[in-house]
Amino acid sequence: MSVRYWSKQGLGLHPKDRAGQAADLRAAERILVLRLDEIGDLVLMTPFLRELRRSAPRAWITLVVNPGTRNLVEFCPYVNEVLVFDVRFKGRLSRIRRRGRAFAFARMHLWRRRFDLTIVPRWGADYFEATLLAYYSGADSRVAYSERLHEVKARLNRGYDRLLTQALEGAGPKHQVEWNLDVLQPLRGNITDRRLELWLTGDDREFAGKELAAQGIRDGEVLMALAPGSRAMKRCWPIERWVELGRRLNQEYETRLVVIGSQSESDLGACLEKALGSAAINLVGRATLRQSSAILERCSLTVSNDSGPMHLAAAAGSAVVEISCHPRGGDPSHENSPSQFHPWGVPYIALQPDPAIFPCSDSCNSEVPHCILGIDVETVQQAVREIFSTACASGPKNAKAQTPISRGLFPC
Repeated sequence: MSVRYWSKQGLGLHPKDRAGQAADLRAAERILVLRLDEIGDLVLMTPFLRELRRSAPRAWITLVVNPGTRNLVEFCPYVNEVLVFDVRFKGRLSRIRRRGRAFAFARMHLWRRRFDLTIVPRWGADYFEATLLAYYSGADSRVAYSERLHEVKARLNRGYDRLLTQALEGAGPKHQVEWNLDVLQPLRGNITDRRLELWLTGDDREFAGKELAAQGIRDGEVLMALAPGSRAMKRCWPIERWVELGRRLNQEYETRLVVIGSQSESDLGACLEKALGSAAINLVGRATLRQSSAILERCSLTVSNDSGPMHLAAAAGSAVVEISCHPRGGDPSHENSPSQFHPWGVPYIALQPDPAIFPCSDSCNSEVPHCILGIDVETVQQAVREIFSTACASGPKNAKAQTPISRGLFPC
C-alpha cells in the first residue's frame, strides 16, 4: 500500500512530500474512528477495532456510527465511547444539509476532545460525508482511502483527498475485512487476528433463549435462519421463492426456520409466517441487532440475501448460503460483488446469476429485483444440501471453519 501526503496548509491542491511525518498509532493519545455506513460494513470492521486497540492500548478511542448501528457497538470493549451521528437526508438539498450537520456535530462533540488522529476505514465511496467530518474534527492527522482508488469514488468524492493528511492507496480486489485492516499498516499497527466479533450481553442471549423456548425449541435442536430482506431492492430474492424454499427445507430437514430482519421488512416476515405456518418463527422487526445475533448463534445455517443479517450470521458462527444479485464474471470491485463482501470466517456458498440479465453486464444496475431472478429455488436448495451436510451436520459449532466448502467462491 502506498500513502499520499497532502499539505495541511491551505489544503493545497498538489501533493507535498511529508516523509517521516506519517501518523503513528503508538504516539496517538486520542483517536477518532468514523463509520457512518450500514450494518454489514460495521460488522466487517470489528477486526479493525480489535487490532486498533491492540496497537494503541493506552489511547482514548471514540467511535462514531449512525443511529441504526449503535446497538451493535454499545458494548464494544475496544473503544472508550460511542457517539451517534445521523446524516440521512433525502432530496435535492440533502448534501448541503449533511455538510451543515457535520460541522455542527464536530463543533458540539469533537473539537473539545482534541483528537490526534482521525481514521475513516471505508474503502468504498463516501456517501455520508465521513471525510468531511474527519476534516471538521480538527485532528492533526486524518487518514482515509484515496478518492482515486476506484472510478465510483473518484466521481462522487472528487476533491476529498484534500481534506486528508494521508490518502491511502492499495490494489484489489480484496475483501472488506482486509481493506479495513490494511488501514493500520501505514500507521505502524500490528495485525494478529482477522476474526469477526459480536459484543452480546447476557440479556441478549437470555432473550434468544426465551423466544425460542416459547416456540417449543429445545436446547441443541438444529435451526436454520432465513433473511429475506435487504436495503437495496435489487438484492431481494422474490418472496414467493423464499416461501417455496422454506417449504422444501422444512420438509427435507424437519427443522424450524427462524426469519429475521428489520422493522421495515415486517411484511416479508408476515408473509413467510402465514405461508409456512408453525414451521416459521417470525422475529422480523421484533429483535434488536444484538438479540438477532444471539438467535443466529443458535442457527446451524443461514440463507440470506446480500445484507446486514448475512454478516451478523457469519459473525455468530452460522454457515451461510448467500443469494447475490451480482453476476458471475462481473466487476469484482463492485460494492455488490461477493469478492468484496462474502460471508467472512465461516463455511459459505455465494450463489450468483450466470449470466447477467440484459441490459446488465458487469453488475446489476436495476432498481428492482432483476439479475437475482436468475437464481432459482432448486439452486438454493442444492447449496443448502451441500453446505449443511458438510458444515452443519453436527450442529452450529462446526460452522466456524475458516475456509468455504464446495462452491464458496472466495476463501477468507
